[in-house]
Amino acid sequence: MKKILLIFLGILSQMFYAQSDCTSALAVCGNSSISYTPSGFGSVQESPLGSGCLSTEHFSVWYTFTASTSGTLTFLITPNAQADYDWAVFGPNKPCGSLGTPIRCSYAAPSGTGLTGLNMTATDTTEGAGGDGFVKYLDVIAGETYYLIIDNFSANTNGFVLSWDGTATLSSPFTSAVQPNPFIPPGTPNPVPTQPNEVIICTDPAVFNFSTLSTGIVNGNPNFTVSYHTNSNDALTGNNPITTPQTVSTTAVYYYSISYSDPANPNSAISKCKQTGIFKFKQGNITALDVTLTECNNNNQGTAVFNLTTADVLPSDPTAIKKYYPTMADLNAGTNEITNPYTFTSSTGKVYVKVATLQGCSDVAEITLAFYADFTVTDATLRSCFIETNPSTALFNLTTAAVTTLTGAVKTYYPSVADAVNGTNEILTPTAYIAPNGVIFVRVQDGNGCYKVVKVTLIVLPPVYSNILEDKIICMEDTTTLDAGPGFVAYKWSTGASTQSITDVTVGTYWVELKTGDCVARQEVKVYPSEQPVISSIDITDNTITANIAGGTAPYKYSIDGINWQDSNIFNNVPRGDHMIYVKDAYDCDPITVTVVVPNLVNVITPNGDGVNDIIDYSALSGKQSLVLSIFDRYGVKVGQADKTTGFKWDGTTGGKKVPTGTYWYSVTWNENDKKNTPFKFSGWVMVKNRD
Repeated sequence: MKKILLIFLGILSQMFYAQSDCTSALAVCGNSSISYTPSGFGSVQESPLGSGCLSTEHFSVWYTFTASTSGTLTFLITPNAQADYDWAVFGPNKPCGSLGTPIRCSYAAPSGTGLTGLNMTATDTTEGAGGDGFVKYLDVIAGETYYLIIDNFSANTNGFVLSWDGTATLSSPFTSAVQPNPFIPPGTPNPVPTQPNEVIICTDPAVFNFSTLSTGIVNGNPNFTVSYHTNSNDALTGNNPITTPQTVSTTAVYYYSISYSDPANPNSAISKCKQTGIFKFKQGNITALDVTLTECNNNNQGTAVFNLTTADVLPSDPTAIKKYYPTMADLNAGTNEITNPYTFTSSTGKVYVKVATLQGCSDVAEITLAFYADFTVTDATLRSCFIETNPSTALFNLTTAAVTTLTGAVKTYYPSVADAVNGTNEILTPTAYIAPNGVIFVRVQDGNGCYKVVKVTLIVLPPVYSNILEDKIICMEDTTTLDAGPGFVAYKWSTGASTQSITDVTVGTYWVELKTGDCVARQEVKVYPSEQPVISSIDITDNTITANIAGGTAPYKYSIDGINWQDSNIFNNVPRGDHMIYVKDAYDCDPITVTVVVPNLVNVITPNGDGVNDIIDYSALSGKQSLVLSIFDRYGVKVGQADKTTGFKWDGTTGGKKVPTGTYWYSVTWNENDKKNTPFKFSGWVMVKNRD
């Protein structure tokens, strides 16, 4: 497994700091990235350095490393530019001051690339002048600690790359077992990828508390701490940490060093490991923009719901924190913060927003609240002709209501104001809306989505009928005239006529379409035949005929010859025989007639068997319907009857016995053989003389 240790790039200018000694050797850890550029020897000129490999220090740096697993270990020193690097390894487990003879070393003069180090092919342990610079690898055992001194005999600051290889690994706290979370460099990535991250400061220069970065860098990894420095060497050694808030600027580079403290052994090898990084400061002061928010003054209610968060007062930073206040005084005091900025109901005016970046820079902006331009709507009235099948309603085209002149307005229609405001129960057939007198409401919306509600009054134009055109009654054989009267735009009769009146109208049903304005009303009129009177019955008493009339229209007229007419329904002194009765009503139509028979009267019978006046005989009327002869005594008790079974004859007996001599009343009833089966009744009296 290869480990690479970068030792300060040669592009860095030489810095004059105290260099490392054996006692302050830099720990080489499994994943460390160390950039230390010596510009001389440490505090102490270490001597001797071991049997002639290195005689004295020039530009030197000391390292210590501890094996975490056993195996072979090699390293390669690659100069960044031409330089003569000498080196020596001491150990294992030798303390500073008693290091003894190096177990590996090389002071070969540079040739070609100047590469030097340990590899797997060399067999010697010391490389002198004129050699290739490489010596045999190390066999290390887990837990062994070694020291390595690298000296730039050329005494320049070109730097080198130190890379490790072999089967062994070096101790390090920067593994997943000890460091469960990744460290997070402070600040945000620099727009130039090769440049350090940038930490925002609101003024330049600014007083900055570096410790505020530590929690974010450590990212929850236990037993790690962070120190801050002004140069790379201090970051690697831990020297000269920044412990108090310092004045910083955007032109300097700053360093952080991550250290681990082994809770089980604070003096362990991994407790000496460090991981470093760099960052810069960037001025992050912000300028918030004044913004206008415009919303709808829907239905002229005087307020609107504003989403204050849509005011882009700091387009450059979408993560900025914004707080909204009704007045500048509230903003400055931090009082009466608007807690519902997404649905802030207000009239026109201003609110104020304090904008703060995540780095703590802030500014104040005004948000002007405004309404979209107003548009005009007006109430309207629609009139429409009645529907013939339901005259209280009409068919309206609501879209023709002139409620606005706004170009491009979107109109929707509703049965109530509440529905129009809420957008519920929309009338989906506005071009064919059937309704009685009443109102509907139109929601008029402009291109900004703002709306107003306007009322449309609906008026049903009722049918207008003729007040003189009435049903008529005429004789079946007559004709009449129908007149709709003046005042209409046009007339159209069922006969096809287009005049005010029509003549020679017979019995029947007619209609006329009467036009008033744009509406047409159809009015029906009937010509009825007059009801014919009916001769309900005829009573005949001796020579008197009484005609009883039903139906028709009184007064009636009566005649027995069809020529002479009388008001009375009684005809006197009518001779025996057949007669015709004529009747007509007030309409003076053709009369109705009925044939009347005045029978011969029999007033005395003597049922003694001599063949003379022995019986009452009405068999001559046997052709009449329901012919019955009934005989009653003076008390109204029926004592005899003659019908079809007796040949329409009565012989003065009842129950087979002769009735007593006396006067009896009788009546003969039948129905005439006409269309009405007119009932007839003939009444009289008879003297019965029984001598037995």
